[in-house]
Amino acid sequence: MKRRLAPGLALSLILSLGLAGAASAQPATPLVVEAALDREVVTPLLDAFRDAHPEIALDFRDRSTLEVDDLVESADPPPDVVISSAMPWQMARVNEGRARRLDSAEVRHWPDWAKWRDEVFGFTFEPIVMAYRLDLSRRMLPPLTHADLHTLLTTERESLTGKVTSYSPLGSGVGYTLFQQDARYTPRFWDLVAGMGGVEAQLENSTRAMLEGLSDGRYWLGYNLLGSYAMVWAQDHPEVIVQVPQDYALVLMRMAFVHRDAPHPAAAETFVDFLLSHAGQRVLGGETPLFSVRPDVIGPYTAQRLRDQVGERLYPIPLNASLLAFVDPQRRDAFLARWRREFTPDD
Repeated sequence: MKRRLAPGLALSLILSLGLAGAASAQPATPLVVEAALDREVVTPLLDAFRDAHPEIALDFRDRSTLEVDDLVESADPPPDVVISSAMPWQMARVNEGRARRLDSAEVRHWPDWAKWRDEVFGFTFEPIVMAYRLDLSRRMLPPLTHADLHTLLTTERESLTGKVTSYSPLGSGVGYTLFQQDARYTPRFWDLVAGMGGVEAQLENSTRAMLEGLSDGRYWLGYNLLGSYAMVWAQDHPEVIVQVPQDYALVLMRMAFVHRDAPHPAAAETFVDFLLSHAGQRVLGGETPLFSVRPDVIGPYTAQRLRDQVGERLYPIPLNASLLAFVDPQRRDAFLARWRREFTPDD
């Protein structure tokens, strides 16, 4: 004999099921991240975040550093989170008051050298490298140091004309930052710039463009590439060899902040917290070549493992107010004016 539910109980059950269905049908919270970060490289991290937070609809947009910087001010509505490797530009935007100050356990425990005012956070630790085609070694000794590179540019000028590539300090915020840092550490920096000009080095706005040119044979030698991208590329392109300079290697950090006017601040803070968390950093250090920062993460791509391999030759670009000098208009104009003179001297 079938038992029937009492009318009141049946009505309660229907209402509760209806409410549960309505709750489960709630749309996910949007989250817009404007980033100068190759989607192909960072996909494992994005997937891990989506798995951990299905209630957030992540819209990750990959652009150039200068495009990202422009959107901080011009986008309407503004992005929720801003990520870029152009460290001086990120610091300048934060100094203008464009970032929200965060307060969470992850933020409080983040190393002081990798954050500023609890508003902007360096969450990767990426070496800057040289790269060359394997067949270059059949013609000449590949460079291991900055001095070796300068020697090649002068002694193999005819062979290397049009075959060398590097960042453009005019079209790339990263390129400008790296050359500014090189000027601090390489005594003969301007001789190196003149050497690149002498071989008519081709200047690109992205590491990917340099790597593509190396693979298709247009370029033989690349200088100041992002190691994270170059290492991934070399795994599938055995014709490209990546070399961490043996005299010194710059290290940059991707910097992330929550926009002051973020349309979805709670979701944005959740995302930045994930970048700093053990779970997020474990993905960075184990599944991407972006190199994690946290000392309690173990994996093939961690800051500590890089320090163990390279030692005292690592020169991280400091995440502090000194970066603001790099975007000072007078200093930038003076640097770029000299760059043009040295790179393209009068005949």
